[in-house]
Amino acid sequence: MVRHFILAAALAASSLPALAQQASQRIDFGKREFETNCASCHGAGAKGDGPLASFLKRAPADLTVLARKNGGVFPIERVYNVIDGTAAGVHGTRDMPVWGHDYRVKAAEYYVDVPYDPETFVRGRILSLVDYLNRIQAK
Repeated sequence: MVRHFILAAALAASSLPALAQQASQRIDFGKREFETNCASCHGAGAKGDGPLASFLKRAPADLTVLARKNGGVFPIERVYNVIDGTAAGVHGTRDMPVWGHDYRVKAAEYYVDVPYDPETFVRGRILSLVDYLNRIQAK
């Protein structure tokens, strides 16, 4: 019995470095969404200073202070609605793309012959982005 326990403990201990390496190699989907779709305007650090910011009618928001501007609480629903495009009038002439629509179009092009739930697909992408934005809030 003791021999089995020692063997199990040794096997578990030997797998810890592999588990740590796997965790460090996980894809951060929210960060990837941000880098792919948002950083060109909002900047790599999400401060509103991206390379395309000077070409916009309105300066992009500093996305790292959303919680601070909302009494210390990250405004999940408002951020979700802005990204999805359901927040009316937030961007005036709407320099920011309506990502909910864009995600739906891209999904339809990608999943041409494969059954999928477009709402779940879009919701997953937006929620991963919202989660990332929540994680980068200034303290």
